[in-house]
Amino acid sequence: MKKTSVNRLVAASLVTALSLGLAACQSNKKGDTASQKENHFTVATVRWQDWGKDFLKGFVAEAEKKAKVDVDWKIYLNSDWADQKAVLMAGGKLPDAFLGSISFSDSDLSVFKNRFIPLEDLIDKNMPNLSKIMKKDPNMRAIVTDPDGHIYSLPKREPMSPKVANQLYINKKWLDNLGLDMPKTYEDLVAVSKAFRDKDANGNGNVSDEIPFENGGIDPILTYALPFGTVISPGESGKYWTVNDKKEITFTPTADYYKEGLKWVHDQYKEKLIDQEIFTQDSSQAEAKRQNNGDAIVGISAGWTADALFGKHAAEYVPMPPITGPDGKAYVHADGSGYGRNELMITDQAKDPGKILAFFDQFYTEDATIQTFYGSFDKATKKNDDGTYTVLEAPDGEQDIFAWVNSLRSFGPKYAPDDFNKKVTLPKGAGDGLKLEAQKVVEDAAQPAFPNVMFTQEELNRLSVISVDIMSFIQTKQAHWVTEGGIDKEWDEYLASLDKMGLKEYKSIHQAAYDRYLKNEKK
Repeated sequence: MKKTSVNRLVAASLVTALSLGLAACQSNKKGDTASQKENHFTVATVRWQDWGKDFLKGFVAEAEKKAKVDVDWKIYLNSDWADQKAVLMAGGKLPDAFLGSISFSDSDLSVFKNRFIPLEDLIDKNMPNLSKIMKKDPNMRAIVTDPDGHIYSLPKREPMSPKVANQLYINKKWLDNLGLDMPKTYEDLVAVSKAFRDKDANGNGNVSDEIPFENGGIDPILTYALPFGTVISPGESGKYWTVNDKKEITFTPTADYYKEGLKWVHDQYKEKLIDQEIFTQDSSQAEAKRQNNGDAIVGISAGWTADALFGKHAAEYVPMPPITGPDGKAYVHADGSGYGRNELMITDQAKDPGKILAFFDQFYTEDATIQTFYGSFDKATKKNDDGTYTVLEAPDGEQDIFAWVNSLRSFGPKYAPDDFNKKVTLPKGAGDGLKLEAQKVVEDAAQPAFPNVMFTQEELNRLSVISVDIMSFIQTKQAHWVTEGGIDKEWDEYLASLDKMGLKEYKSIHQAAYDRYLKNEKK
């Protein structure tokens, strides 16, 4: 099923690179005569892997027929896209549009902004579905409004998007073996972890092979310290930023609760309740411990689902409820609400951008959203007589892969309103159904996430300079304080060092981007 792809080593000659790029790009049309057809346009998209072209069948093909357009889909593979993108953008000929945020990041669009056209007026004229959605849901406009006031890409809101991506899982079999209750408070968590450390929790006769807490999901240290409120947000640009109900933002690594949380984590590390190699091992070594060939040796870890984390040991683990901290509250990382941008960009070479947008406006319906996320009706999904939807079982059991093969999945225009997920029945034993079931234990404790804001080119340039030193310093000090301690003594000096690195400017850039986001919500 794999196609011949561009050899990354062959990039010295622009002519050679162009020819190879064209060879590696798959198309669902033959010959050049199609470009002369009326209502014909080209759309480039990027796929994680070569899963074939079934995702263009069913709904997408029917939408083309209904709109009376002929779309020439240019399909690139992610493994080659970085090289091909550079060649494509340096050349003279571009497709009419690019589909999917996998193709262009915010920084890409900022660099190549002159190659993409503003869409706001065209949306109003040609996209009644999206225009109606933007009026009802201001986030859909806010997330795509550039700092210059224009809209250069179309938004999405994914269906069945979990509120909590990474959550803690605990070995229930170990709890049962030791006669322990599920921990509810941070004191309970310490007591359970000590029992995991000191007793033969896995029952194999070895009292020293258990690891109470192991690295798993994003930022394991702040995940472990969650009882102290150390929540993080999705995405690198907003990772350490939090926002409260009053729309106030906080940079977690400078907050008092961060300091108190790391002091507590150090105490648990010193007691060997946390893997002593958590800062020195790579992800494959941590995975080898979680998925140990023999008995399970990990008590608690964080990640997407138990099967993804623990492999053959998954049946021993259950989602751990949110742990309350010293303030009596429980905190859980939130993962946003499925909003995204850069899902369709129209280039300056498109002859009829209005017609392209009119075609993609069909993607902003509930019927379209379920099909572009899981697969077309009767193949991967079913629309029931009462207006609800059923996602069909994958024939080979690979629920997620089946969805990627048969749909655009996470990429492309789509919209799931607030009540949409209640209309969808998923297979509970795999894929999204498994995750959504697992998150029920913790979702009520999820904290507001910092939104996916947009930065100006000048802001991006400054962030690229400032953030490197700040993030590196924060990570270095975090590891030091967890393993060696001393945070109280060094805290003031730490804050002063961050100020010298440009923390004030770093904060002001994020505050300005957040303020613009809130302003665009009100439009």
